[in-house]
Amino acid sequence: MSRFSFTRLDAILVKEFIQMRRDRITFGMMLGVPVVQLLLFGFAINNDPKGLSAALLATGQDRYARAIVTALEVSGYYRFTHRPATAAEAESLIAAGDVSFVVTIPGDLGARVERGDSPTILVEADATDPSASSGAVGALQTLAARALLREQGREAVAAEQARSQLSVTVHRRYNPEGVSQYNIVPGLLGVILQMTMVMMTAMALTREIERGTMENLLAMPASPAEIMLGKVLPFLAVGSVQVAFVLTAARTLFGVPFVGGLTLLLSAVLVFVLALVLLGYTISTLARTQMQAMQLTFFFFLPSLLLSGFMFPFTGMPGWAQAIGETFPLTHFLRAIRAIMLKGATLSDIGFEFFVLALFVPVYALLALLRFRKTLD
Repeated sequence: MSRFSFTRLDAILVKEFIQMRRDRITFGMMLGVPVVQLLLFGFAINNDPKGLSAALLATGQDRYARAIVTALEVSGYYRFTHRPATAAEAESLIAAGDVSFVVTIPGDLGARVERGDSPTILVEADATDPSASSGAVGALQTLAARALLREQGREAVAAEQARSQLSVTVHRRYNPEGVSQYNIVPGLLGVILQMTMVMMTAMALTREIERGTMENLLAMPASPAEIMLGKVLPFLAVGSVQVAFVLTAARTLFGVPFVGGLTLLLSAVLVFVLALVLLGYTISTLARTQMQAMQLTFFFFLPSLLLSGFMFPFTGMPGWAQAIGETFPLTHFLRAIRAIMLKGATLSDIGFEFFVLALFVPVYALLALLRFRKTLD
C-alpha cells in the first residue's frame, strides 16, 4: 500500500469542491434549508395567536356592551370583523370559518347591570383547533368582568367579586372536549398524501434518466401531455388506498367524528391529490437525479408543513407568513377537510378553498408542460 499523500488528498478535495459547485441544487439546499428553518421558527411560529376574527351579535348598544367589546379588542386576542344581524347569519360565519368566535351580548345587559343582577354573555368558539382559541378563551372572563366594573367606576373591586358581576358562557363548537386528535388526524390525511404523492411523482422522470430508459420514452410518438398523464395517473390509485386507510383509522381508532358528506370529502381529496402529483411531476422536470428530486421535495415540504396550519395555528402567524402559507395546496385542503369532517360543511361553506385547490391543478400542469424537455441535453 502506498504511503499517505497530501498531494493526492488535495486533488480529491479540489475535485469534490468542483463537483459540489456544479450540483447547484444540492449546494442551494445546504444553504437554503437552514435559512428557511431560522426564519420560520424564529418569526412565523406563534402558539398564542392574537387578533382572532370574531363576530359580534348584540341586540343592545348600551355603554356596558360597548365597554366589554372595547376591552376584548384592546386585549389583542379579539378582532371584531363581522356584526351579524341574526343568529343564523352568525352561525353561517363560524361554520364557514370566517370567524373564530361569535360573541352574543343580550339586549337587557345594561338593565340587569343597573339592577345589580349578574348578566350573562355567550361566546361560541371554533374549537376545531383547540390550541388556537385556548388563550383567547382563558382570558375572556377576566377581561369582560373588569371592563364592566370599570364602566361602573368600581375598578378597585377584588378579583373574585369582579368575576361574580358577570357570567360568561363558552360553547366550544365542533370539539367541546378539546380533543387534539380531532384536529390532527384529519390534517394527517393531507400531510401523508403530500409527502408520498409529491415525492413519488418527483422521481417519475429522473428515474427514467438514471436508468437510461429516457431515450426510449422520448422516441415514442407521444406528446408531453400524454407522457405526463401516463406518469401521474397511476399514483391516483395509490392515493386512493392511502385515503381509505387514513379515514378508516380516523373513525375506528381515534373516534374522529364524520358529520359531513362523503362525496364532497372525496371530491376535495381527488382535486388535492391531482394537484400534488402534478406538482411532483413539475419538480421532476427541474431535477436531473433522484437525489435532487428528493431534495427539492423536502425544500417544498418543510415550509408547507409549518405554514399550513397543521403544526401551529395559522392565525398566530404574521401577515407575511400567512401570505406564503396561502400559496400551498395543503393549507386549503386542511381547512376543507376539517370543515367537512368536524363541522359538516357544505360546498357553499368551503367554496373558496375548493376553488383554490382546483386552481392549482391547471397551474402545475402548465408549469410541467412548459418545463418538459424533449431532449436529454
